[in-house]
Amino acid sequence: MSNSGFSRRDTMKALGLSGSAGLLGLFGGMSDAKARDSKETPAYTKAMKPVTIKSVRAIATAPQGSNLIVVKVETSEPGLYGLGCATFTQRAAVVLVAINTYLNEFCTGRDVDNIEDIWHGAYVSSYWRNGPVLNNALSGLDQALWDIKGKRAGMPLYQLLGGKVRFAVPCYTHANGNTPEATVESVKSIMERGFKYIRIQQGGYGAVGSTAELPDFKKENFGGPTDNFMNENTYLKAIPKLFEAVRKSCGEEIELLHDIHERVQPMNAINMIKKLEDYNPFFIEDPFSPENMKWFKLLRQSTTVPLAMGELFNNVNEFVEPMVNQWFDFIRIHVSQIGGVTPAMKVARLGEWFNVKTAWHGPGDVSPVGHSAHAHIDLAVWNFGIQEAVQFNDKTLEVFSGCPTMKNGYMSVNEVPGIGVDINEKEAAKYPITTKSNWQVRKFDGTLIRP
Repeated sequence: MSNSGFSRRDTMKALGLSGSAGLLGLFGGMSDAKARDSKETPAYTKAMKPVTIKSVRAIATAPQGSNLIVVKVETSEPGLYGLGCATFTQRAAVVLVAINTYLNEFCTGRDVDNIEDIWHGAYVSSYWRNGPVLNNALSGLDQALWDIKGKRAGMPLYQLLGGKVRFAVPCYTHANGNTPEATVESVKSIMERGFKYIRIQQGGYGAVGSTAELPDFKKENFGGPTDNFMNENTYLKAIPKLFEAVRKSCGEEIELLHDIHERVQPMNAINMIKKLEDYNPFFIEDPFSPENMKWFKLLRQSTTVPLAMGELFNNVNEFVEPMVNQWFDFIRIHVSQIGGVTPAMKVARLGEWFNVKTAWHGPGDVSPVGHSAHAHIDLAVWNFGIQEAVQFNDKTLEVFSGCPTMKNGYMSVNEVPGIGVDINEKEAAKYPITTKSNWQVRKFDGTLIRP
């Protein structure tokens, strides 16, 4: 055998010495145990101590006019708490009871890390499922637990959901006017702010308030004094003309959206949407009420216009059939209405398999905590479609710190662990909620129109 072979063999033996002889050579004479102890244990291998829920309570405030409800989950670890949005602005006072009485009792003493188990437990603990009151309460709890988990992990929520797939969240905002010309000017001013997606309306939903005509039910003192009036025929004729005017003045590049808000008869909605095809809408939202879902099959066969639906759904199962059948293109979910981040992520993941995109509902009656939760999900899901933009007034910014920010039509989150938004309870108390809410719209004769 050659000398080189002998040398390699001896070297391998020396490196392969087992037991104390090898370790003594490597660590200068230390024993096996001392050698192992001398290596620093990585932080990620150390077990985190259990943390339990100490209390669940609601914080009510209305700095921007709309009732906002925030859930605060306090824990057994001093200083560690989470916040979640539980805003059902039309019936806010009832949500307070659900949170402070029932969820507090249900959750106290439970492990904060077991989000899935707590969600399902709270979901069925009342036996009868769903409803906006219980779902919003559950959503606030769920978001608060995700906030806590992010703080314990030292990561923003989007990291726990898989990390970023986009640098920021593209948003649409709202252009409005009582005439096509006024809406055109609104669109132009929004485009100057960097928005690439704009929802166009004429008057309120269904052109409410865009005409001065006095309906017969008002003349007869029928209904409530603040009830609104909608002329369906006027609206149906106005919207195609609105799209035509905006396209002519603002070009083909800007993405245009419109919300029917479920206020017209199904066949009328189908006929109007067909007329909008030439103007290439990004999507038409809520063509039918939840009671008329089967009409989507006919609508899909009648037009190529993209459709968005779902802000009134309050059960994740309501999305299954439409998504599997690809009846609409965007899942228009009000995240607190279906119970928080946990179910929203499940619906979003299902949508990926059927090429259905997200478009979370983000109106002014969602707290900054809720808007931030939307944006965190938006950053993490591949099949994101669009997000509704938000603007906070100075009072809201005094109550909530770390709010999502808007720049050039994009929303960004506060890059800190958890959801990233905190609340000043002393400031919040300056803006008490009310019980007033009016969503009533009527026809000429006073018949209520369902949203």
